[in-house]
Amino acid sequence: MIHVILGTKAQLIKMAPIMIELQEKQLEWRFIFTGQHQQTIDSLRSDFGLKNPDVTLHQHKDITGMFSMLLWMLKLISMGIFFKSWVWGKNTGPDDIVLVHGDTFSTLIGALIARLAGMKVAHVESGLRSFNLRNPFPEELTRLLVFRLSHIYFAPGDWAEKNLEKFSGQSVNTQQNTLLDSVKYSLSQPASDDLSIPNYKYALVSLHRFENIFDSERFIELIHWLEVAAKKIPLLFILHPPTVKQLEKFQLTERLGNNPNIELRPRYTHRDFLHLLTHAELLISDGGSNQEECSYLGKPCLLARNHTERQEGLTTNVRLCGNMQQLIRCIDNIEKLQSPDQFSQDSPSAYIVSWLARYVAAVDPESCQP
Repeated sequence: MIHVILGTKAQLIKMAPIMIELQEKQLEWRFIFTGQHQQTIDSLRSDFGLKNPDVTLHQHKDITGMFSMLLWMLKLISMGIFFKSWVWGKNTGPDDIVLVHGDTFSTLIGALIARLAGMKVAHVESGLRSFNLRNPFPEELTRLLVFRLSHIYFAPGDWAEKNLEKFSGQSVNTQQNTLLDSVKYSLSQPASDDLSIPNYKYALVSLHRFENIFDSERFIELIHWLEVAAKKIPLLFILHPPTVKQLEKFQLTERLGNNPNIELRPRYTHRDFLHLLTHAELLISDGGSNQEECSYLGKPCLLARNHTERQEGLTTNVRLCGNMQQLIRCIDNIEKLQSPDQFSQDSPSAYIVSWLARYVAAVDPESCQP
């Protein structure tokens, strides 16, 4: 049996192509949802044509605070220990394989409870490193822990695979990230009828990383950056739930809302976000997935970070901007960051599912009989 466990919007976006392949190849699989994110998850599932979760471990609000995160983690670990048959199903065994993705708390919890249940763990998007435990935090630490817990690494390229050499699991090089398949799929679909795309030049903004929004001094500094950047180009600021919470905490929501060059927008589905991105002049973000999406699209991307775990776009259209001067300088010279799109015909998701099909056939030949 194949199990897919995830809990965030980004994980669902990047695992959706694998789940679609599993459905199309009619492999038996279960979808376990940790509930770390709730907003837009159902619409995302609908956009990708995915089934409902077989099990939902948490059904309340998004996990946005540190205390709620701790309680949620303890709850999920307890469920994995004391309600094993409910979480994984009754006919589990040591050859069952559990797919976890990326570097979130849902990744770590999924890998941990899978190991406690005696199953094999396969880590998708494995091998990414910043080589700095404090930046990004806690993602870099999470990755190292998940490497230790995993049996199989699906590494999106040679560099990522090399980073796994000292770990004991089996490495499988998928050459590209499954996000490539997600971007191609989402852009093949029309935008929502009610999506408002400005008819003027604008920059898209997305900030949500732990080290940026939960460090009060850093967060207030970043908001100042945006106010200065807005004098250069109008901004569409896409608000993630933790970002909204921090803006309200520091009484910044009204200040930004009163800025005529900054428009606050809710978080969108992947499809609508990409349609906004394709029409934007550039993206200001702290997200690794956004960096990768921009590398595929050839869209200028200014990362409000000092380090990144990804290599995509760093020599072409992506720039690390650790201070405001770097950010403004890049905006002033944005035409130099325009580059051709980097779409490939390869499908890393199909490659992963083909590998899983061979694995299932080897450990359970009867499951492949018509």
